[in-house]
Amino acid sequence: MGEKIVDIKGITKRFPGVTALDKVDFDLYSGEVHALVGENGSGKSTLMNIISGVYRQDEGRLWILGGERRFKDTRDARASGVATIFQELSLAADLSVTENIFMGGQITNRLGFINKAETRRQCDELLREYCIKDVSPDDIAGRLSLSRMQLIEIIKSIHLNAKILIMDEPTAALTNAETELLFEHIHRLKQKGRGIVFISHRLNEIKQIADRITVLRDGRRIRTEQNEEFSVEEIISTMVGKAFDGAKKRESRAGDETVLEVRNLTSGRLHNISFSLKKGEVLGITGLVGAGRTELLQTLFGDTRYDSGEIYLHGQKASLGSVKSSIDHRMALVPEGRKTQGLFTKLSVEENIAVVNRMYTSTFGFIAGGEIQKKINDVRQKLSIKASSLSTEIVNLSGGNQQKSIIGKWLINDPEILLLDEPTHGIDIGAKSEIYNIIDDLSREGVSILLVSSEMPEILTLADRILTMYRGRVNGELVNKNITQEEIMAYVTNQVK
Repeated sequence: MGEKIVDIKGITKRFPGVTALDKVDFDLYSGEVHALVGENGSGKSTLMNIISGVYRQDEGRLWILGGERRFKDTRDARASGVATIFQELSLAADLSVTENIFMGGQITNRLGFINKAETRRQCDELLREYCIKDVSPDDIAGRLSLSRMQLIEIIKSIHLNAKILIMDEPTAALTNAETELLFEHIHRLKQKGRGIVFISHRLNEIKQIADRITVLRDGRRIRTEQNEEFSVEEIISTMVGKAFDGAKKRESRAGDETVLEVRNLTSGRLHNISFSLKKGEVLGITGLVGAGRTELLQTLFGDTRYDSGEIYLHGQKASLGSVKSSIDHRMALVPEGRKTQGLFTKLSVEENIAVVNRMYTSTFGFIAGGEIQKKINDVRQKLSIKASSLSTEIVNLSGGNQQKSIIGKWLINDPEILLLDEPTHGIDIGAKSEIYNIIDDLSREGVSILLVSSEMPEILTLADRILTMYRGRVNGELVNKNITQEEIMAYVTNQVK
């Protein structure tokens, strides 16, 4: 590691009714990756927002790149050498890749006019340098896949020539291959003397990339260690404040009754999908990005029409051609995009939980005002949704409590089949454990669950059976007894002979 480029002493930040940061110390050296971990609500984002100019600290000293700073805004921070890659993408969706990467820094000629040809050429060089071969400088950013948009966001920040890079969940939308590629670029940035703050809930990635690791809990810095001196078990125990005994496989609740049967389901990306789901069963579905997992759930939920095939509910052929039809058949979908697909961010917790019943339930099935209020309160208690009040805007809740609220809005409709698409994506280890318990409780109550997850340990912990998908097809069905991650990977990469 080189010289110290960030030195934070005693940073405190208060919001109405809460102290988000309480006398936190943190530092960063050039040529270092310093990982910042903690449960949602621990203060990670607040600390990074202070470094990047979103917030100003109430107390404490912020020393960056040779001087004491109190940034006015993010532009001030960028001018001082700090670039942030937020988890929520900030690309201009209607502009080209070139226009996004060079926004505010276009190449100009001697007369001051933008040299579009040279700007495009340099963009093409950057794309080739970072091995993004399937994206053109002229492509519209909003039409790219989420993973490609994430990589463009990263290149955009690196192109600013910042000395300090803050990466907030940069791999959340990336495949394993894309993550490895990103890590190669991070190593190159380290060699160039950049300092990187890396935030992730994926502790295996933290162990792979970080030089040092700092754990925050309840707005306080609990511990900072060299990577090799901090085991995953110790990190988790420090995050949650108690000893961690690892994930335990849930007891199977599957009955004999077949609730759902799919026969030869085919659509644009799905090919002859067939499987069955028992009452109270958790059926795991896994595969690489692009395998068709999300498309399968969306098709079952009526959000995407299928071309051929048959769907049976309790042995009776069902026509699920719309979202309302699927809801009427007591199906529910918790989508992958929590903020973009699952929440009404301008509404309160109460309004979010009630919204499905009020929007989609038929007149005769509509729950009366007093009854729905009771159901909302019951769901809040059952799922342990932590909010100062039900009238709180849902964006002010932690990621885990937002996700529990999304599950809660379906529970008031008493679903029989629950479709979960990456239900623990982007939430901390403590909230993840709570979601696991909710899934176990629901299966005990007889709810049948289709669980899509990219995390192998999660699938192995929760699923009774596992379907593997490859390029729109089911290529494996495994009973979850003594199955290893390596065996699952052989199926999802289509290497089984």
